[in-house]
Amino acid sequence: MGEAQVSLEHLFRVFTKPEHKDSKLAQIEQHLSDNILDFLSQHVVTKKTSLEEIEKDFSDSKVPESPEFVSTHAESLLDKLVAHSVNTYSPTFIGHMTSALPYFHLPLSKLMVGLNQNLVKIETSKAFTPLERQVLGMMHNLVYDQPQSFYDEHLHSAAHSLGAFCSGGTIANITALWVARNKLLGPQKGFSGVAKAGLAAAYRHLDIKNLGVMCSKRGHYSLSKAVDVLGLGRDQLLTIPAPQQTLDPAKALRIGKRYHEEGNKLLAIVGVGGTTETGHVDPLDELADVAKELGCWFHVDAAWGGATLFSSRYRDRLKGIERADSVTIDAHKQMYVPMGAGMALFKDPQNANAVRHHAQYILRAGSKDLGATTLEGSRNGMAMMVYSALHIFGRKGYELLIDRSIDKAKDFSHMIDKARDFELTTTPTLSLLTYRVCPEEVQEKLKHADAKTRNAINEKIDALVVAVQKQQREAGKSFVSRTRLEAPDYPSQCITVFRVVLANPLTSHNDLAAILAEQHLIAKETQAWKELMEFVRESEKVAS
Repeated sequence: MGEAQVSLEHLFRVFTKPEHKDSKLAQIEQHLSDNILDFLSQHVVTKKTSLEEIEKDFSDSKVPESPEFVSTHAESLLDKLVAHSVNTYSPTFIGHMTSALPYFHLPLSKLMVGLNQNLVKIETSKAFTPLERQVLGMMHNLVYDQPQSFYDEHLHSAAHSLGAFCSGGTIANITALWVARNKLLGPQKGFSGVAKAGLAAAYRHLDIKNLGVMCSKRGHYSLSKAVDVLGLGRDQLLTIPAPQQTLDPAKALRIGKRYHEEGNKLLAIVGVGGTTETGHVDPLDELADVAKELGCWFHVDAAWGGATLFSSRYRDRLKGIERADSVTIDAHKQMYVPMGAGMALFKDPQNANAVRHHAQYILRAGSKDLGATTLEGSRNGMAMMVYSALHIFGRKGYELLIDRSIDKAKDFSHMIDKARDFELTTTPTLSLLTYRVCPEEVQEKLKHADAKTRNAINEKIDALVVAVQKQQREAGKSFVSRTRLEAPDYPSQCITVFRVVLANPLTSHNDLAAILAEQHLIAKETQAWKELMEFVRESEKVAS
């Protein structure tokens, strides 16, 4: 084949002419189009390769001096990148909020990349801008269910915004709290507003010490980033212990009042619509009442659980979300859209104007440029992927997927309950649950042990769970993640548990049974199992 040449002719070919139909790149594209699962099964290897070994393939810090053929590069990507990537499509990959994507996203993503629209301004996204506004309107309608006249007035209004498209839940949460901050500390008599004057001037004007945000300890780590970025300080993120996995409204009200009495002001209460670790939903309706009494913004982080609103059977689990001033939803989670599709929705279309920016060469006053009210400037057209998914699945299609996932989580929890050497630690509210390997004999001991012995046993179980999770991950047949949390049965200490996310439509009952069987087999062969059993038996001798 020879070497690729540095010449205008060859560069023009890269921009204008596709690879030959028999090229490696064409073969990869066809293989992907034919069957994504078959492609992954052939190219995602199960051999053990350490991160350090993989890093060797990406250790050259110099920009390549000469070009290479696209086909040659594609083959290199297969060997270095694809072969060591995580097969999130696998029905036994149930450890994180990433799963199989529907096939149609492959050709549509090629369309999106090929058009290369920039959603920051109308001039580079003439049709994509109204499409994105419509998608935000559809999601706003799903959450807030306003009359058609409301959407007729605001959907394409240059003076209003129903929300902001973002790269994910982190930016969506920051955007929502940014709007809340600028609205609370907006221009007033004798004060030009926080956007111009800054936080120090705002605090002096309001005569407050600090501005805070409240959530439960199950709140997403992006909230810590948000108070950092917005200048409030991480110490002003009031995280409330949640042994029952949700934020207690009475406790929130009590702590909020105390915070005010100390000379501070609560900016927002964040309710969680599907926690990352356990899938629990805060009592949103009651928290809306608390926010109203404290006079603060109410934001709901429903990055994971927001899609539950598609389900007629389960949408009540998010009761009260319609009272939120803002809501975060990630389409790349339970809406089965590729990564990079988060949304911040605003109940009042006027509120986004609190962060509106203008510039002479772009984002001109009076224009419909989306970048005027979004944190990110240049953005791709991910709204198109959401638009297509909403049309191809429809509400009823999403309802079927959501119902199936939640029902599957219930079934798995029953399987765990029936398994002798496993213990369910949190029951599923949505499609997440946690459990741990815990020998039946040890479970009996825990019921009657004193606090000191129980804590010591739980530490031994923690070591067992870690050992099983690591070995199962390294074996490569399946993947279950792990976390540490306060469980209802053990409120005095954090315990280590397996965490599963049952969102992949391809995951079957047999897959789940196989995962449990594998964990049980691994557990009984570990040194940690032996040490746990010896410890329990020794403690029984001492007690007698």
